[in-house]
Amino acid sequence: MTGFFLQTDIQEIARALGDKAQAFAGKTVMLSGGRGFLGRYLTEVFVHLNETVLEDPCWLVVLDNLITAGDEGASMGERPYVTFIKHDVIEPLDWNEDVHFVVHAAGIASPFYYRKYPLETLDVAITGTKNMLALAQRNQARFTFFSSSEIYGDPDAKHVPTPESYRGNVAAQGPRACYDESKRVGETLCYIFHENHGLATNTIRPFNIFGPGMQETDYRVMPNFASRIKGGKPLNIYGGGNQTRTFCYITDAMNGFLRVLADGVPSEAYNIGNPEPEITMLDLVKRMEKAARKSLQYNLIEYPDSYPADEPQRRCPDITKARRQVGFEPAVDLDDGLKRFIGWTDKTYTDDA
Repeated sequence: MTGFFLQTDIQEIARALGDKAQAFAGKTVMLSGGRGFLGRYLTEVFVHLNETVLEDPCWLVVLDNLITAGDEGASMGERPYVTFIKHDVIEPLDWNEDVHFVVHAAGIASPFYYRKYPLETLDVAITGTKNMLALAQRNQARFTFFSSSEIYGDPDAKHVPTPESYRGNVAAQGPRACYDESKRVGETLCYIFHENHGLATNTIRPFNIFGPGMQETDYRVMPNFASRIKGGKPLNIYGGGNQTRTFCYITDAMNGFLRVLADGVPSEAYNIGNPEPEITMLDLVKRMEKAARKSLQYNLIEYPDSYPADEPQRRCPDITKARRQVGFEPAVDLDDGLKRFIGWTDKTYTDDA
C-alpha cells in the first residue's frame, strides 16, 4: 500500500537488527496475518533485507484471510521472493515445501473488531495456532506466536511494570474474554508443542505498539486521536482518562520481534514494548499537542457500546528478559514517535473523521 510506512523507518529497523538478520538468509518464513499492521511491517522489512543486506535471499510466504484488512489488503504488487496466499488459518494449509520459520501473527487485536467477531477471535488464536504449530512441527521450523499484553489482565500495582512471570488476572466471562483467554490458550499450545514434541517455540507479548500504517478505522487510541486531530475535532477519551499505558514505536517493536524470531530461547515468552514513560490518556493529549503543534480540545465520554468494558487500568512492561536474552533495547522516545506518527497521519488520514 502506497504510503503505508516511512521508508526511513524500514531502514532504521534493518540497521538496528544488525547481524541478527543473517538468521533468515536462504530460509523460508511463513507469516500468518501478513496483511495486518504488524504483518505488513514484517513483510516490508524482509523485502528490504533481501534488497540491501542478505546475499542469499529470504523467501516469505504471506497468509491472510483479509477479515479486517479487506480485499485491498491482498494488493501487494510484485514483490521478489514474496508469495501471498489468501487463507484462513483455522483450516489446515496444504503446504508441501520446506519452511524454516513459522510466524503466527494472525489475530483480531482491535477491541472494536474482537467485540464484533468474538468466535473468529477465539478460532484464530486457538484452532489457528494449533494448525500453524502442526505445520511447524512437520517441518521442524522455529515457531513464534504473537500473543498480547492483555493476557495479564488488570495487574495489581505491585506487578507493574509487569514481568513475563506474572500469571495474569483476567475474566473467563466478559466482553474481552474472547481475546484474552484465547491468547492464553494459544500460549499453552506453544508450551505443549515444545514440551511434548521438542518444537522450538516462542511467544511475543506486544505492549501498545503504534506508528504509521495503523488503519484509521482500527478504533484504538492512537488512530482515534490522530483521526480526530486531522478532522479538527475534539479528542474523545473513554472513562476518566486516568488509565495509563506505555507506548512503543513501531521501529523498536519490529527490532524486538525479529530478534525473538531469530534468537529467542526456545519455550520462552517475551514482553516487547517500551517501559517508559507510563502516562495517562490525559497526559497523552498533551504529548499529542506537542507533536501536532496545535492546541487540542478533548471530551471525557462513557465507553461506547462497540468498545468492550473492563479495560486494564495500567499497562507497562518489564523488558528485562528481552534485554538480557535477545538484546532488545527501545531507542525511540515517545515524543519522537508521536511526531513521526502524526506527520504520517496528517498526509494519509481523511478530513471527515
